[in-house]
Amino acid sequence: MIAIKDNIAAVELQIASACQLAHRNPDEVTLLAVSKTKPIEMLEQAYHAGQRNFGENYVQEAVEKIIALQNKPDITWHFIGPIQTNKTKLIASHFSWVHSIDRIKVAKRLNEHRSGQDTPLNICLQVNISGELSKAGVLPEALPELLGVIETCDNLCLRGLMAIPEKNAAQASFVKMQNLFIELKQQYPTMDTLSMGMSADLQLAINAGSTLVRIGSAIFGARS
Repeated sequence: MIAIKDNIAAVELQIASACQLAHRNPDEVTLLAVSKTKPIEMLEQAYHAGQRNFGENYVQEAVEKIIALQNKPDITWHFIGPIQTNKTKLIASHFSWVHSIDRIKVAKRLNEHRSGQDTPLNICLQVNISGELSKAGVLPEALPELLGVIETCDNLCLRGLMAIPEKNAAQASFVKMQNLFIELKQQYPTMDTLSMGMSADLQLAINAGSTLVRIGSAIFGARS
């Protein structure tokens, strides 16, 4: 049996240690539990261990979980997977955060479908910081056009940037993201979130100013 409570405590200790080395306050870093493909029972265990932020990649599976756990209204649901335009209505109506916006069309559709909700949808723009052809994300040079559209979307709140680093050059990718984040924060005051770092590169990400780390297998075990 996977000891989810112990795993969360171990990850939180890792975050605290990484923050100490980076001369940062651990309170500046949010732990996002990546719960894709995991059964509701595991999410409930994490919840009872104090975890409140959960990240999902697959819309249909996520919506089923959100409905099943609606008796726990203090859970914050984050969508972190690729966004298909035919799923934007479900995403906009069930999630509080979306981390993977990289196209104008997707931003416009999420804004349209969020209309009528009490609060705007918190969003991060996924940046392809290393320019890898195989990777999703907006290229840094295309960000101004996307940001210009976001500014016209009343139902979206720009909170920050998200990135998945180049496999063999994570540190360089994280530093580039940190510099981009600092630059854009001066222009967009609602930006406070730099979503980057997973189990293998948590220390590097926190060194580079990450405010949210996405951790799956270290909490829930490897995917079956």
